[in-house]
Amino acid sequence: MPLHPQVQAHLDRLAAANLAGLHTVTPDVARAGARRLTAASVGEPEPVAEVTERVLGTDAGDVPVRIYRPSGVPTGATGARPLPVVVFFHGGGYVLGDLDSHDGLARALANGSQSVVVSVGYPLAPENKFPDQPNAGYAATAWIADHAAALRIDPSRIAVAGDSAGGNLAAVVTLKARANGGPYIGFQLLIYPDLDFRRTNRSITELAGQYGNITREAQQWFMNHYLTTEAEKLNPLVSPLLEPDLTALPPAHIITAEYDALRDEGEEYGRRLAAAGVPVTVKRYDGMIHEFLRHPFDDAKVAIDDATAALRRFFDSGTGPRS
Repeated sequence: MPLHPQVQAHLDRLAAANLAGLHTVTPDVARAGARRLTAASVGEPEPVAEVTERVLGTDAGDVPVRIYRPSGVPTGATGARPLPVVVFFHGGGYVLGDLDSHDGLARALANGSQSVVVSVGYPLAPENKFPDQPNAGYAATAWIADHAAALRIDPSRIAVAGDSAGGNLAAVVTLKARANGGPYIGFQLLIYPDLDFRRTNRSITELAGQYGNITREAQQWFMNHYLTTEAEKLNPLVSPLLEPDLTALPPAHIITAEYDALRDEGEEYGRRLAAAGVPVTVKRYDGMIHEFLRHPFDDAKVAIDDATAALRRFFDSGTGPRS
């Protein structure tokens, strides 16, 4: 399909801004530019019932989080079941992004899924290198599960979610939880996830530098900041698509976009999960681009509705920790 007209208008505005290539600037300059773009393009965030911030003292150090409680859900009734929780990891190539950049998406996920969303402010590169980010993401998820009563959440209904690099982190956290025997994670929502650092598939090569996708040079810029050695690209905790055994992982809902350079790896991961016996839904949104869920596009609302419906189905299923 052609680009959606709303997407084309967005890309035209980006082109008119004549932004410098990411690989030509420092991380601090890139972060400042990303914050300006977010403020100009993501729209007004929707209200939720409550937003609180705290710092979790985890085994991987202090991790800041922002906690969203959804609108329209009574929480004070005696005997009411605690709400489910989505542990959310923001995108940004492990260099950009923060709790503010994905505030709108976190709010939409909380209200749509009728769950508590805990958005995790994991440490960024290059100040922090792999494996600091997976360690922090896993430790934060374990802390949330261990402190469910204090957080007023249901430890039998925990999902992880993330977009782009955050989708990578959500997938990696499920691998670490399986290896460590917990915490229980019942579902994974992977939004145009970054899953293969080899950067060799068709969409990553053919769409680089087009339709808002970063260039090949910028791909390398992000990887150089995140990783210390070339060999780390082949580590399944960097490239989950390279994990040889995907059995016994949580059911998944994977979102991809037609004009996203990360499209093929997300869809291949879905096929590999299905082949390993993991229930999975993969939905591609035609005419859409990377990061489209963070923009006020009509199809972003459709995709969020689809994602939160998948979360609600898991939360309503009564599925809990496997014995």
